[in-house]
Amino acid sequence: MTTFDAAVQRYFAAWNAATPEDLKDAVAAAFTEEGTYTDPLADVSGHDGIAAAISGAHEQFPGFEFRLAGSPDGHHNIARFSWELVSKADGSAPATGFDVITLAEDGRIRSVSGFLDRLPGA
Repeated sequence: MTTFDAAVQRYFAAWNAATPEDLKDAVAAAFTEEGTYTDPLADVSGHDGIAAAISGAHEQFPGFEFRLAGSPDGHHNIARFSWELVSKADGSAPATGFDVITLAEDGRIRSVSGFLDRLPGA
């Protein structure tokens, strides 16, 4: 497993954390303390800000999980990957996008720049 694969796995563990306690631990494992997350709907920093953005997505889409679509592609300390938001009930994917991450020396994510390809109702 590459450093990029490991970082992306931790990223999805954070986005799919089932409890507030799991979310807190998963965000700390995936992101540096000053990590940032920016997409068209959010611009947050730090573990608390990132956890709040993830919690907001869970509130908006209960019963869904984020899944990797394809394989991460990276060089130096930058990687990109596609994802989809999938219903656990019927497998539908109302939202898709791709993210670009920058890794810190310890392999955790320093920044995320997210792009949304498909949103419900858009």
